[in-house]
Formats: sequence, C-alpha cells, structure tokens
Amino acid sequence: MTLPTAITDARPPAATAADESLRPIALWLIVCCAMIFLMVVIGGVTRLTRSGLSITEWEPITGILPPLSPAAWAAEFAKYQHIPQYRVINLGMSLDDFKTIYLWEYVHRLWGRLIGVAYGLPFLYFALRRRLPRPLIAPLAGILALGFLQGALGWYMVTSGLATRVEVSQYRLVAHLALALLIYAATLWIALGLLESPSPAPREREGSAPKAREGEGAPGRWRRAAEALIALIGLTMLAGGFTAGLHAGLVDNTFPLMDGSFVPAGYAQLHPFIRNWFETIPAVQFDHRLLAETTVAAVLLFWLAGRRAALPRPPRLALHALLAAAILQFSLGVATLLLVVPIPLAAAHQAGGLLLLTAAIVLRHSLRRPEMDRAPAPAL
Repeated sequence: MTLPTAITDARPPAATAADESLRPIALWLIVCCAMIFLMVVIGGVTRLTRSGLSITEWEPITGILPPLSPAAWAAEFAKYQHIPQYRVINLGMSLDDFKTIYLWEYVHRLWGRLIGVAYGLPFLYFALRRRLPRPLIAPLAGILALGFLQGALGWYMVTSGLATRVEVSQYRLVAHLALALLIYAATLWIALGLLESPSPAPREREGSAPKAREGEGAPGRWRRAAEALIALIGLTMLAGGFTAGLHAGLVDNTFPLMDGSFVPAGYAQLHPFIRNWFETIPAVQFDHRLLAETTVAAVLLFWLAGRRAALPRPPRLALHALLAAAILQFSLGVATLLLVVPIPLAAAHQAGGLLLLTAAIVLRHSLRRPEMDRAPAPAL
C-alpha cells in the first residue's frame, strides 16, 4: 500500500508548521487516526465473534439506537434467523447469545458513525473559518468522501453474507480493510506534516552543489525504500484479511512448517492457479506467513542499513520503533497461530499490524527532513 502522490510529495504543512493555528487541526486529525485505529480493532473482534451479520439491515439514521424493548429484540432476532449463518452455524442460539453478537456489530457501526461526525464537523468548521491551508482542502475533503464510501462498502460487504453464504465475501472484506488502511494512512500523513517543526534551510554558498530534491540521489533511495516497505506491510495486512475471511488461521497450527511441510499440501487445488491465493485455505495461510516473514526480513535489513549509514536522529529513532513493532507483530502472529486464534490475541495481532504500518509511515515522513539530504545511500 502506497500513499497517493499528491499527499506524499506535498510539503505545505511543513512550511507552515510554525503557525500555532495549525496545531488544533493536527490534533483533530490525530484524534481521528486514533478512532480509526480502534475501529479496525473493533472490526476485527466483530469478525472473530462472527457478529458482522447479526444486523441484517442498513439504517444509517434510525440504526443509531439499539433495540430498546423485548419486542424490538425479538424482531431483530427473527430477522437474523432467516439468514444462512443462523441456520448453518448458530441454529438454536439463545436470545442472550444473539444480543452479544448484535452488540458487537452495533458498536462497530456506531463507532463508524462517530468517526464520521468527529471528522466531518471539524472539517466544516475549519473550512468555513478559512483555517485550512489551501493545498490541504482537497485532500481532506477526499478523505471525508472516502469515509462515506467506506460506510457503503461495509454494507456491500454485509450483503454478501445474507442470502447464500454463511460468512461475508473475503474479497469484500479485504476491500473494506484496504479502504480503512488508505483512510488511516492519508490522515496520519497529513497530521504528521502539520506537526512537523520546520528546520531552517542552510544558505547555499556560491558554487555549492544544489540541494537534492525529494526522490533524487541517496535521500530519494531511502524514501523509495521506505515506500516499498509500506507497500509490503500493507500487502501483508491484506493477505491477513484473506486469512481472516476464510478462517485459515484455524488449521495448520504449527510453525515454522505447516503440518511438517514448507509448502502445505493442497496449495494448488483450484484452477486457474491465481484463485488459490484468495480462495484456498492452505495457500492463503502460507502466503500470509511468507509475506510476514519477508516483511520482518525487510525491516531488519533496513534497520541494519540505517545503522551503517548513521541516519539523522529522527529517522534513526523511527527505524528503531519500526523494528520493535515488526518483532512484536511477528510474535503476536506466531502466538495467535499456535494457540488457534484466541480472540484477545487475534485482536492484538490486528492492532499490531496497524501499529507496524504506523511506524513505517512515521519513518517515511521523517525521511523528508532536510538533514536527510546529507545521508549516504542505503546499502540494501
């Protein structure tokens, strides 16, 4: 997953970060990032508890209130009893058990509405008060539009499990996750730009070499390497979405081999071959494992290159944080697998993935600083 070019290359926030009037805007975006982070974790628990299909209608306004009477609860339960998931998986479920899964999905949807309010109202306030830097109005409005699209995509995902399936489509689940990650990454990137304290640019002496532009020379190679790392982490998280969508973590619960083999039996069951990457449980789990191992190796190589190159302090600290997050996330993943996906540990693993992505974005942002223009190229 990579950030949009317009956002990645934009520098207006750094140029005006000394203006204290931008601090409230940055804090607003950081709060929204925290809410999105929690939303991803809540969504993971909703999936792990098979709660996502418990609300069978999309009512953006009236759905704000949960059932408030025994009759209302009975009506919601009756709707759930008409979908395949109840008949195949939860036949005979009690009303109290239904309330538990209903409330997880209700909290998931309610939190999404709260994010919309927490983002939309301040955006309108800052825009109407002309407190938003002009270059940021379009990106911030685009994030708001993506938020509305995310709500619609969430319902589109739910509809895939109401008629013939007992679970939502793993393709729609991953699309829902991908859009959440994009919204989170774009919001975080802009917030970091607003929080960045500008460093005074040194005057160039006559005859000195011109300062390298972003994307050129050694600094550009560091930045491109960090962007490739963000893409790899994002791809690994999306592979995890397919693993979750197919409940692939519930089988082959051994590590480092899968039931005694590096490549599991049954990897290539479907034709054409590419379908196995998204629809075959052994292949989906293997691919997620392989991507996770590749991610940790890439982070370690980046960290070693950063140590040899003596990076400036901000990216060096960010790189240490990235390595710590990668080790933590890999450990959580292995533990989740070996213990056959206990819900608290699996939710922590989902949070760890987002924490790792956050660390990579912070690292990439730190590489925009002027002192990076004097750093040697990465030996990767």
